[in-house]
This record gives sequence, C-alpha cells and structure tokens, in this order.
Amino acid sequence: MSLMSKLLSLAVITTLTVSAGSDVDEVKSYVKNHMIKNKDVKVTKVDIIDSKLLDDPKGWKAFFINIHADVKKGATIFDKVTVPETLFVKDGYTVPTLINLKNGKDIKMELKPDLKSNVYDEKHLIAGNKDAKHKLVIFTDPMCPFCRQKVPEIYKAVKENPDTFGLYYYHMPLLRIHPVSDIITRAMQVGKSKGIKEDKIMDFYKLKVEPREVNATKVLGQIKKQFNIDITEKEINDEKISKEIIFDRDMATQSMVTGTPTLYIDGKWDASRNGYKKFIKKK
Repeated sequence: MSLMSKLLSLAVITTLTVSAGSDVDEVKSYVKNHMIKNKDVKVTKVDIIDSKLLDDPKGWKAFFINIHADVKKGATIFDKVTVPETLFVKDGYTVPTLINLKNGKDIKMELKPDLKSNVYDEKHLIAGNKDAKHKLVIFTDPMCPFCRQKVPEIYKAVKENPDTFGLYYYHMPLLRIHPVSDIITRAMQVGKSKGIKEDKIMDFYKLKVEPREVNATKVLGQIKKQFNIDITEKEINDEKISKEIIFDRDMATQSMVTGTPTLYIDGKWDASRNGYKKFIKKK
C-alpha cells in the first residue's frame, strides 16, 4: 500500500460547503480540518497546485492538491510527508474520484495539473533548442524498465529534430523499488557538472547493475567498467549534487508527478508518452 493510501485510508470524504468565488479557501479548509480522520496525522499545510473545470461531466471542478502533514511514529517522533491528491467539487459536495459508468474509466487517472513555467529551467535542457516549437519535460528514473526504453528513444528524436523540440530532464529515482537509482542519478548529475556530453550520460540507461544495490563503491565501479567514466563517492555526496537531486524531487512533488516516465508536451501531460511523434515531419 502506498503512503498516500495509508494516509487516506482512515479519511472520511464528506460534504463540502463551497461558496461561490471562495472555493479555493473552502477546499483548503476542508482538507486541513475535516478530510483526514486519522488521529496520528496532522495536516500542516494544503497547497492547491491547479484546478480545472471539467467539460465532461459538466459542472465538476477538479482540484489538484498537495497535502503536507506530520505523521506520528512514536511518542515524540513525526515523519513529515507530502501527499498528492485530487478532489472533485460540485454544488457543495466533494468526491475523491469520478467513474464513467459507460466505460468504467476513472477520470482521476486521466488528469494531471499543467506544468508551471518555472519547469523550463535552462540547466535542465538536455537536448534540442530552448526556442523550439514544442517543449518536452520528462521525469524519469534510469532503472525504471519503461524509462530505459522510452527516454533514450525520446532523447534521440529530440536530437534529430532540435528546432521542433526542446527536452527538459528531471531526475525522479523511485528508491523504494530500486534503491540503486540514488547512486546512479547522483553519478549522472556529477557527470553533467564535469562537462560529460549528454549522449554519454544517456548511456547510464544501459547500466547493468542490481536494482537493490546500495554499495556506492560497487556501483561506481560498474560505471567505470562499463562506460569508462571515473566518478568518486566524494563527488556523488557533494552538497551541490544533493541540492540538485532535491530540487528535481521537489519539482516532481510540485507538479504532482508520482510515477516514471512522466512526459509533458507544452505543459500538458501525455499519458501515451508518444504524442511528440505527431510533430515529427516525415523525411
């Protein structure tokens, strides 16, 4: 069970009194004061990332929320967590999801907030041009099997069409699934800071290593052996590198990204991860 599921498993979703013109404040108040019924969870802050008025079903408004909370672990020990959530609001009521009875689709699974403009940070541009017609943003983990297939494919397409695309890259290591990703993403960041070309850094998606390996000496040894790139433990643990990784993680949190690879085209989530192909002119 995910942290979000654990946190909200004891929550009670009830009615919500929403006044015209003040729905943002009312939703924040509801989440902070009434939504979580778990006595070991204290909501400290509610950030509304974005909201969208739905065309179908009409009248419903989706609120994309980050819930910041302190979760009690012991008498005096608390974990600080941030949980993404989506609420649907209409006529003074709120529900955690909307299901289409005709096709069984969960509308919640088909929605994400649009990206904010601050995601287009030039230091995250790894291929293509910043003034290209279309901006692609990807959140990815080099040990995620689907990432290992899709990210090099997207990178190659952008390199071949630099006036069409600019590709912005964010690390999002899924450490509960493959802890080794922490070492790899740090090594990739070190490589970038040392001026190693992006083509070479993309080779890290081919790295053969045990997903649950946490011995940095072994992992860096494999990077040396497989790619002839020297990176030290001191380098990957440098404070500057740690800050870069945290920045990427925080950007994923702010964007309510929870899985990899997550791809956006011109600020819009592309669930298919193939939408960019329609912009490539056939030669």
